[in-house]
Amino acid sequence: MEEPGQLKRALLDASAGAIAGGISRTVTSPLDVIKIRFQVQLEPTASWALIRRDLPGSSKYTGMFQATKEIFREEGLPGFWRGNVPALLMVMPYTAIQFAVLHKLKTFVSGSSKTADHINLSPYLSYISGALAGCAATVGSYPFDLLRTILASQGEPKIYPNMSSAIFDILRTRGFRGLYAGLSPTLVEIIPYAGLQFGTYDTFKRWCMAWNNLRSSSISSTTGDSLSSFQLFICGLAAGTCAKLVCHPLDVVKKRFQIEGLQRHPKYGARVEQCAYRNLFDALHRILKSEGWHGLYKGIVPSTIKAAPAGAVTFVAYEFTSDWLESIFTST
Repeated sequence: MEEPGQLKRALLDASAGAIAGGISRTVTSPLDVIKIRFQVQLEPTASWALIRRDLPGSSKYTGMFQATKEIFREEGLPGFWRGNVPALLMVMPYTAIQFAVLHKLKTFVSGSSKTADHINLSPYLSYISGALAGCAATVGSYPFDLLRTILASQGEPKIYPNMSSAIFDILRTRGFRGLYAGLSPTLVEIIPYAGLQFGTYDTFKRWCMAWNNLRSSSISSTTGDSLSSFQLFICGLAAGTCAKLVCHPLDVVKKRFQIEGLQRHPKYGARVEQCAYRNLFDALHRILKSEGWHGLYKGIVPSTIKAAPAGAVTFVAYEFTSDWLESIFTST
């Protein structure tokens, strides 16, 4: 089979990444909304934390099932897809850039643009390539990530009826730099997150291929180098879980920077005031001091539940879409 040219290869990876990201984001949106509500809530998000005397005693959301019922009661089913339009506008270019840059970096290191040759790369190179690809994708799509967080966190009644009203208010109150509020902690988060996600995904794929080779040699089969869709799903599931568990506190800090100073209905609790945090380390210190370690892991349950299938769906959709598009490109 003829290998696609560089331009076609970049288009293929970008298209496959965009489709995979769009599918994954839409499927997991309800968990993302719950996670964001927890992360931006300054009050405790677990019932057991309310008994602590040094923490506020009134919380809008106190558990995942309680939050699910509350959002459904107040906002209906559409509430679980609040902010999904900017989320798609964010995640589709994000994953498109991410997979295109990742493939380009792996091609540069391995000297071949064939995906099959990339599986033999050093795990360290997989981690580094994933981290660099994540940084490039973050910078290219960040304003939509900010808008997604703002719209998903506002609840009912809405402060911003649509995406354009949120943009105008951000520009009016914060200026153009406001569209990139929280970019620094995001980049600090995305380097280990993307590195772990792609690095562990490649590592798990190698383990599965080794297992397949071991099994195929015992039964005289020749299918050891190919992975089933279920194996790809499990690899993506494990990669997404590992990355999220390690990097969740940085995600909480990012969300706080994204919404600081913005309007929010009082029934959702105290809002994050303008310039509440000086920098990333100050934010970590203040959250630890006022909310405890639990504050850095607010939303960890829906986040982990979401990250696992999101990673799995993204990688499986990318692998299949990439193969399908490659068959189209190489046949023309």
